[in-house]
Amino acid sequence: MFEDLNAFAVIVEQSSLNKASKLLNLSQPALSRKIAKLEEELGVNLFDRRGKRLEITSTGRFVYTFALEQRQRQLRFLQKLSQHKNEAQSMLTLGASLTTLQTTLPTLVEAFMSKHPQTELKLLTGKTHEIVAFVRDKKADAGIVGSAIHEAGLRCIPLFDDHLELVVPIGHELTVKTGTVSMKDLQGLPMIIFSKGTWYRSLTDDLFQRSSIMPDIRMEIDSFEAIVRLLPTCKASALLPKSYLRSELLRDNGLTALYLPDLKETRRTTSLIYSETTDLGPTARRWISETRASFAGYRMV
Repeated sequence: MFEDLNAFAVIVEQSSLNKASKLLNLSQPALSRKIAKLEEELGVNLFDRRGKRLEITSTGRFVYTFALEQRQRQLRFLQKLSQHKNEAQSMLTLGASLTTLQTTLPTLVEAFMSKHPQTELKLLTGKTHEIVAFVRDKKADAGIVGSAIHEAGLRCIPLFDDHLELVVPIGHELTVKTGTVSMKDLQGLPMIIFSKGTWYRSLTDDLFQRSSIMPDIRMEIDSFEAIVRLLPTCKASALLPKSYLRSELLRDNGLTALYLPDLKETRRTTSLIYSETTDLGPTARRWISETRASFAGYRMV
């Protein structure tokens, strides 16, 4: 019936059976049969026949209004269906460092995939300069990096500021220390630190050198999760990014974070980068828009 309603609406709009038949690519007899069938199904007369002229009835005008509403609903349905088809076939390629992959990215990916479950996600990992190259060379739609990037053709959006915090097992000697914990308290302190060649390792090495501190390094590991799990067993401490230290993570692993003023100097900015020159697809644009929105007005120092 909806196809016949549309044919009826076209006749009304063209004010001519002949013009309507050409527009619908139907013969006039076939179009006349459609209207006769529709009138029979509805039990009303849509037109008054006056020779070769058709005059719409008052009931016909009511049916025409309904036919227009159905046409608009069908158009909206087809548009929504097209969006779902596009999303079902969409792919998103993201670049992130190993540390970003363990800290910032999981929450962002979880939120995005819950809204767009049909998206096929691909992750490329590497150091910051490698992520920049992935985005610049169009191997990745966007990247999350732990610094501000200034490169022609790339847009860099600061998301939040981060810094290191001292993490120790609950009951550690520093948790009962009188007064504020300072860098000198790290001298000879058993610690687990990040592996060499990583940004966090360079940051901590520089911090120790500037403070003339030499901790007792027990292990070097390139996984935040492994460090967190080993701290209570080894009765050691660690310097970990604040963005990673969710309250439930600390609680579940029997850890606590201590305030150390000097660690404010380890502040860095996590940024979203993407190409200004590449014609990004709808999935990449959604990722960029939703990532920016999730950190709007948020600056952690």
